[in-house]
Amino acid sequence: MRKRLMMLAVFLSVGFFPALAAATPEIDTGATAWMLTSTALVLLMIPGLAMFYGGLVRSKNVLGTMMHSFAAMGVMSVLWVAVSYSMTFGENVLGGWIGWNSDYLFLRGIDHTIMEEGVPEYVFSMFQGKFAIITPALLAGAVAERVKFKSYLLFITLWGLLVYNPLCHWVWAPDGFLFNLGADGAIDFAGGTVVHISAGVSGLVAALYLGARRGYPQRQMRPNNLVITLIGAGLLWVGWFGFNAGSSVSSGLTTAQALTATQVAAAAGALMWMVIELTHQGKATALGFASGILAGLVAVTPAAGVVQPAGALILGAVASLVCYFAIILKDKWGYDDSLDAFGVHGVGGIVGALLLAFLIRPEWMTNASELAGGIWTAWDQFVVQAAAVGIAIVYALVVTMVLLWIVQKTVGLKSTPEEEMQGLDPSYHGERGYGMLNPN
Repeated sequence: MRKRLMMLAVFLSVGFFPALAAATPEIDTGATAWMLTSTALVLLMIPGLAMFYGGLVRSKNVLGTMMHSFAAMGVMSVLWVAVSYSMTFGENVLGGWIGWNSDYLFLRGIDHTIMEEGVPEYVFSMFQGKFAIITPALLAGAVAERVKFKSYLLFITLWGLLVYNPLCHWVWAPDGFLFNLGADGAIDFAGGTVVHISAGVSGLVAALYLGARRGYPQRQMRPNNLVITLIGAGLLWVGWFGFNAGSSVSSGLTTAQALTATQVAAAAGALMWMVIELTHQGKATALGFASGILAGLVAVTPAAGVVQPAGALILGAVASLVCYFAIILKDKWGYDDSLDAFGVHGVGGIVGALLLAFLIRPEWMTNASELAGGIWTAWDQFVVQAAAVGIAIVYALVVTMVLLWIVQKTVGLKSTPEEEMQGLDPSYHGERGYGMLNPN
């Protein structure tokens, strides 16, 4: 549904159907109201993420860590309006590596555009822009407590332009090659590949490139405030309804299906994590519950529009199980993914993007078979999904490595031992989150 709506919007905006373009669609107030709400809900996820991450670090780094999320709201929003919307939803250029439409520069060409589904294109653009904000904010969790703030700002600027924008174009633009792969494209309803896999993989690369925090893993680095983390997880759960259900770009049946799948997967992920902890450790932790929520939400994100509630339950439970053991392996192997950006978002996104192939609604498969001119099976779609996942992983890995090298050679990347010992808050912001004299 989302693909067809976006294709119609692009066709109209560039004049592929002049006769239809001449007749401006009327605004659907119901769909527009829901998309405005969804845009606000996705924006709510940014402070939610800031709280989730901020509660997990040591008290001397709480403001610095939260600023990673808030700073992304400024940097990525300006980039999105200036050039990124054009780079993602413009027509193929440079062999399809990126899109481009000069009318989208600073959104100057959409001032009066109403999309075919009755939503002003401004609303669609702002909705999509929130995804561009949260993606680099997610990967920041992998390098928390040890990255220079100015270096982070430069990195997410380059990363947004050269990693996020191309992936978004490939997967969601009507002429993107992953959009058109297989019978009916690689399925990524709301950002499993574009958002979570890219952020998780890039976060892992950055964590390995920077090296561990001072004293890790010998020294325990306990969360400063799990209450804040739980509140952040709750805000993320609420905001995710806009993230997934808003990706229908409508207010109808698909919206309801995506919203239901989101709730079921989040609950299944949280419950599974509690059961695992009770079985494995004898205690169910608050952090584990929050991690299970995220694992379920991440896994259902690419699948929200194509799976039924039973499929969403399976996705949430399986992702929670796999992410739990991915974090155990991290501790065993000793690499410092500070806040498990890869362990939850990267791994959960991969699980969801691949497993959804076997849980798709029958009517979607029937339509895919018609488009393929024969029988289209779950294994056929799995191959498409695996190709999209593999391409996203390799592309994010390679380009992130290059960008990290560039940032390191220009402004430096990792905090000095003195800055790290003092903390990000006083070192880079001249403030303390809790006003304590001797923060941990």
